[in-house]
Amino acid sequence: MTYLKFGIAVLLFGAAPFFLASFHISLLTEILILAIFALSLNILVGYTGLVSLGHAAFFGAGAYAAGLIGQHVSAEIITTLLGGVLVSFMLALVVGIFCMKVNGFYFLMLTLAFSQMIYSFIYQSTTWTGGSNGLTGIPTPSLLGLELSNIVWVFYVTAILFLLLYAGISIFVKSPFGRVLVGIKENETRLKSMGYNTKIYRYVAFVISGTLGGLSGVLFTYFNGFIAPTNVYWTMSGTVLIMVLIGGAGTMIGPVLGAALIVILETVIATYTDMWMLLLGVIFIFFVIFLPEGIYGVWQRSTRKWLKGKIPQPELKKVDREKVS
Repeated sequence: MTYLKFGIAVLLFGAAPFFLASFHISLLTEILILAIFALSLNILVGYTGLVSLGHAAFFGAGAYAAGLIGQHVSAEIITTLLGGVLVSFMLALVVGIFCMKVNGFYFLMLTLAFSQMIYSFIYQSTTWTGGSNGLTGIPTPSLLGLELSNIVWVFYVTAILFLLLYAGISIFVKSPFGRVLVGIKENETRLKSMGYNTKIYRYVAFVISGTLGGLSGVLFTYFNGFIAPTNVYWTMSGTVLIMVLIGGAGTMIGPVLGAALIVILETVIATYTDMWMLLLGVIFIFFVIFLPEGIYGVWQRSTRKWLKGKIPQPELKKVDREKVS
């Protein structure tokens, strides 16, 4: 059944440019990029139980690295993609060493502090990053010499990477390693008593999460052709955290649904008012108070109730005492 769903997704993404307008393809591309970003954070928040407010640092590191490599080295996707992911990987390795020394609220604040340090460096390094003006003049990405100037090609690259990552993360969280991460979230003390070195597991999860966050930043550079310090600011981390929580933390499809909801809300509401963040805050508060399980959790609960009502309950058979006698 899983292979069938994957095949259907491949067919739908492959056929999308033939049925959707350029605007909708652009919107779908942005949703997929931010869905990868949300899935990467979900490894920490949903499966390991580590709430981070510094995930934008990895997103920005990958984005700026890809842009600078494209300007000064090569615009080839293979080069910029590997370069951006490698920079995010190295950053996650270093930041993770310090963040693994604390838990809970202190972990959240430490990730926020590191993120603000990266933001400050990017904002003030005008020679390399363009400072407050952002990094401009990023060349169009190319694949084997073919420029991907059309949004359709960028969409296909993004869709392929999204499907591969979605499948890979699904396998990862269901593996024995992923089960240990869930155990850390549920009861880390018990796992320690069983002999597990939970710091190593949390560290690996942190590095994987940060690396995938950088990958989404690289794709954002391909899509947008521009990267600004606002994409590294802590509000970006807050937005992706909202995507995970609204969609359903600890599930695979939840962060994707959350990313789709936020992008669509921003696109539609921003055309009428600049106060779309206010509405986003109201929606987030509503979900936290009334629907903490998120969109996918509500869907699962509603489906179970519907199926329970459709499946007939077995009736108790009456025993005919006269026939027994």
